[in-house]
Amino acid sequence: MTRALIVHRAGPATSVQDLGRPGLIAFGLSRGGAADQLAIIEGATLLGQAETVAAIEMVGMGGVFEATEDIRIALTGAPMRAWIDGAPLAWSASHRLRAGQRLEIGPAVAGVYGYLHVGGGIALAKVLGARGAHIAAGIDSLLKSGTRVPVGPDAPGGEAGFSLATEDRFSGGPLRVMAGPQTAMFPAEQIARFGAAEFTRDPRGNRMGVRLRHDGGAFQTQGGLSILSEVVVPGDIQITGDGTPVVLLGECQTTGGYPRIGTILPQDLPRAAQAPPGAVLTFRFVERSKAIEMARAADKLRRALSGTMTRLVRDPRDMRDLLAYQLISGVTAGDPEE
Repeated sequence: MTRALIVHRAGPATSVQDLGRPGLIAFGLSRGGAADQLAIIEGATLLGQAETVAAIEMVGMGGVFEATEDIRIALTGAPMRAWIDGAPLAWSASHRLRAGQRLEIGPAVAGVYGYLHVGGGIALAKVLGARGAHIAAGIDSLLKSGTRVPVGPDAPGGEAGFSLATEDRFSGGPLRVMAGPQTAMFPAEQIARFGAAEFTRDPRGNRMGVRLRHDGGAFQTQGGLSILSEVVVPGDIQITGDGTPVVLLGECQTTGGYPRIGTILPQDLPRAAQAPPGAVLTFRFVERSKAIEMARAADKLRRALSGTMTRLVRDPRDMRDLLAYQLISGVTAGDPEE
């Protein structure tokens, strides 16, 4: 029987995601992939597997899952309450899920996008080089209750019981922005006002982008809306016709005619995606040379992520199998020695 994860209950926007499909913009397909790409990397790190493997993305709400065989799992991204057969689990950590056990994941307590990773990855067939669903493009679909999701072969001897300390990127905060080809179309006064303003994340948003609100006046270019449609990318901040900023995410369109006041640095985009409705976001422009230095520093931290893992300390009160452990030499569960 094929290893599988049974989806007994899924949140309203649960899907399989990976790092997306870069390089297809010329064919009209945006990158897509996980809204929080760092969470995909964190899960791969916790399970000691390639960053290219696919996981399950849960938007605001988790679900109930069961494994057909013993597997390893990891939980990353927006923290959600989680249990295995009623025993609570640590987030940003890896665990073992035995065959037949129920993994229950509740609503997010911070942020928006949570991720369930499995040892061996979600083994759906690749479409255009990736396994993730691209909902806007109609590639695959959302997961529904009753679905059996295939799981790939795990590495022999793979370990679990590790955790990662993660920086809070689930409550809004500052976002670093680099000027783009249309930034100069905005008057200097408006650029300065944009950098000094506080924005709140509007409830309207999805994997294509999120709208922002603020108490000040609208932002307008000197050329108005007389801009030819051209290539846009995730992280671009478009200013709509009514002067509202919209941050584009992975499933954004590939071209657009709204002026863009700047582009969020890639390493800050997870913070923008994970900001829940009502969270405060601010923007700070950085020079191109400084942005390159920041990107290199972020890549260095990502490559060193495995070195920051620590052994997960379990609370004995939550260990239903406590007597299976040899806590003191000579003391066992009482089973006769063979």
